[in-house]
Amino acid sequence: MTIIDIQGLVKKFGGFAALDQLNLTVAAGEVRGFLGPNGAGKSTAIRVLLGLLRADGGQVRVFDGDPWRDAVALHRRLAYVPGDVTLWPNLTGGECIDYLSRLRGDVDPARRAELLDRFELDPTKKARTYSKGNRQKVALVAALASDAELFIFDEPTSGLDPLMETVFTSYVGDLRDQGKAVLLSSHILSEVEKVCDTVTIIRAGTDVESGTLAQLRHLTRSRVQAVVRATDVDAIRTMPGVHDVTVQPTPAGLRLTFNVDDTAVGRVLKPLTEHDVQSLQVTPPSLEDLFLRHYGDVPEPVEQAS
Repeated sequence: MTIIDIQGLVKKFGGFAALDQLNLTVAAGEVRGFLGPNGAGKSTAIRVLLGLLRADGGQVRVFDGDPWRDAVALHRRLAYVPGDVTLWPNLTGGECIDYLSRLRGDVDPARRAELLDRFELDPTKKARTYSKGNRQKVALVAALASDAELFIFDEPTSGLDPLMETVFTSYVGDLRDQGKAVLLSSHILSEVEKVCDTVTIIRAGTDVESGTLAQLRHLTRSRVQAVVRATDVDAIRTMPGVHDVTVQPTPAGLRLTFNVDDTAVGRVLKPLTEHDVQSLQVTPPSLEDLFLRHYGDVPEPVEQAS
């Protein structure tokens, strides 16, 4: 079942197109990573999904409803955590959680207590005394304690330490197992790689890559490192699909390092294994490699209504 369905979304601010023919879908039981630097259009797309901005073109459906026209009904079925949480300063953290939770109905007290314990949050302190990380924890506990069907996270672990990031990713896995839909926008590529089933990379308001990590990895190259007694380096260097070959003498033999297209990995292993391989490591492209494929050659854009 498709929970989020965006087709050809356009959003303009004056003459600036923050979103230009954006396509994005999220199904029930799917965790979709939404990647792009500041100014790429991620937050603008999320605000359209939340009914905070009205689309200028294309189609946007959430639970088969219009987020602009049906915002009140849709918000009862979704939970949202922004990257910079602002709370009521005179309320305690627990009171903020209770208020936010009641927007979507009753909360299981046992689950609320479990979340407070896992995120190591003291709910008795006033919100004005919280650090940025603790304000994030309040929003995360309120969202994860709810029985929402769709979870939208926009840089949710901003301000959290690595241990709390791990707690968050474990709960995202639980949401997927429960058949919930999750849209996760994050700059922490290792976090996305760990929990997301599918990824959409956005550049200048347009989706430039979308699919499972396995599918996207076929669009770039693996890295091969091998130590061999002897080999015909020129034969490898001239093979189709092999790039950036370097050779370094070592006490154990020659260390070869090169990039190879996924379609050529099998062919390049044969000449290597014929010459007494001492060690061999083939590293598939990481999410960072996929991301830099689109952004590594350009300076980060200036933030504009994203």
